[in-house]
Amino acid sequence: MSIVTTASKIDRLAQLTARTETASGTSLWREAMRRMRSSKMAIIGAVIIAGFVLLAIVGPWVAPYGPAEQTWRGEVFSNRGEFVGARAENWFGLDHLGRDMFSRMLVGARQTLLVGVVSMLIGLLIGAVVGIVSGAAATLGGKAGRRIDDAIMRVTDILLALPSLLLAVSVAAVLGQSLTTVMIAVGVVQIPVFARLLRGSMLAQGNSDYVLAARSLGIRKRRIVLTQILPNSLSPVIVQATLSLATAIIEAAALSYLGLGNPDPAVPEWGVMLSAAQRFFDNEPMMSMYPAVGIIITALGFTLLGEAMREALDPKLRG
Repeated sequence: MSIVTTASKIDRLAQLTARTETASGTSLWREAMRRMRSSKMAIIGAVIIAGFVLLAIVGPWVAPYGPAEQTWRGEVFSNRGEFVGARAENWFGLDHLGRDMFSRMLVGARQTLLVGVVSMLIGLLIGAVVGIVSGAAATLGGKAGRRIDDAIMRVTDILLALPSLLLAVSVAAVLGQSLTTVMIAVGVVQIPVFARLLRGSMLAQGNSDYVLAARSLGIRKRRIVLTQILPNSLSPVIVQATLSLATAIIEAAALSYLGLGNPDPAVPEWGVMLSAAQRFFDNEPMMSMYPAVGIIITALGFTLLGEAMREALDPKLRG
């Protein structure tokens, strides 16, 4: 995807959610929630996310066995020399070290959710700070502010021009192999997206009547930005945060698959499990299928909810 396409999509999302009220005076978010309640896409996404979060919370307590216990190490292969598949005591079968796959999937859900949420928060918080500085400078900073905005946006454009996975791999390679490294690497990829999105939304709000009225009353620029422009610019950022969770989970799994994740294989995480299972795909493909399907379904849930929120906030689709 080219930098122009990526930037145009981000700016479009900022424009779609620039208004704070509908034509009838209804609150933007109240109207959006009403539309989402009638959206099948939003309901399906919310159900998937709720199920995943519940699994991540209760998984370690309901797992029938310890995720690192090699209880069946001597039974990995059946009498026919095949991997032991699903059976009564092991619903998902055994991995190559005789560990219960079902228990590891349950416990690994928490690690996967943790990686996604922390990565998204890193990108959101740092990107928001950059976006606020750039948006405030461009909106109310005069010529000097526009120069600051141009400098920040050129750096952001350079980061957007790099393929996200390549940038994440580069950061992870510099920091070393660990779960924290994966979180930071994926979070860095999200920073320019949030920065440009918030900056574009603030620019859309900067020409609003309430901003002109506040400036005519002599209110300080900093107060206008923090109490007027910023709160009304957060809608697209919230939508993007939901979509970024799906991206963060996939990219974190990709880094773990490439061997840049948690170096301790005893700690279950879906990306690490997928990486470990690739060596045995020809003999036991289900070892790869379970974590892969879990990642796909989880990412699908966040994507569906995020897209439903985007459509609900689109002024052109409001009835």
